[in-house]
Amino acid sequence: MNKDSQTRTMDSPGGVIAVTRALRILEAFDMGDTWLSLAELSRRAGLNKSTTLRLARTLALSGYLVPKEEGGWRLGPSAGWLGARYQAGFDVHNVVEPMLLDLSQKTGESTAFYVREGEMRMCIMRVEGPQPIRHHPRMGALLPLDKGSPGRVILAFSGKSGKLYETIRQRGYHLSIGEREKGVATISAPVFSLNWKLLGSVCISGPAERLPKKRLEGYAKIVVQAANQLSYALAGAATANTPRTVSTWHP
Repeated sequence: MNKDSQTRTMDSPGGVIAVTRALRILEAFDMGDTWLSLAELSRRAGLNKSTTLRLARTLALSGYLVPKEEGGWRLGPSAGWLGARYQAGFDVHNVVEPMLLDLSQKTGESTAFYVREGEMRMCIMRVEGPQPIRHHPRMGALLPLDKGSPGRVILAFSGKSGKLYETIRQRGYHLSIGEREKGVATISAPVFSLNWKLLGSVCISGPAERLPKKRLEGYAKIVVQAANQLSYALAGAATANTPRTVSTWHP
């Protein structure tokens, strides 16, 4: 049995096999990949080289791939326009903000959403809680990834090794008290986007005297459920790439 025959079971039932395989070639590119060799493209797509080459040449005709003179392939302008049209038609903020508002109402605390920016994290949206004394994460500020639960969660679900990060991946959330800022307590969970790629982390935060460890742990299920609902809204139905901790909550 050749490799294409073996991978036929991976193709969606009822779909057009050639289209499914062409999409697997486009999805083979990760963030940061400027180009891929034919061998690597073939390996990631799970297709043999001759099939990969044939489909790559077809995609190139419509500008979705571009061949490099020295060999290999890169994504073409049509792929870029497709992504731009997707972003223009679906504003992630319109989905994140309602989730943060709902989470703030349920917990009575401030909520925020963080994304990775290189080796730092940035708050791109926040909702202030109703409490007179609250934590104010500043939107746009760059903060360390390795201090505070929002950054630790991003590192864990980016694949960072270590006992701490393995524990975070297993239970699906992380809490911290006074780790980055004295007197501030947070609890965070990961959010995933298109193709179940890590998008960032959602957290609730407040004064440590109001949010001791036991109370933070009591909020864990609410935070994870909010993050999960947002992930499914952004990424769609579960696939083979869906992290296990997204679909279940581990106390």
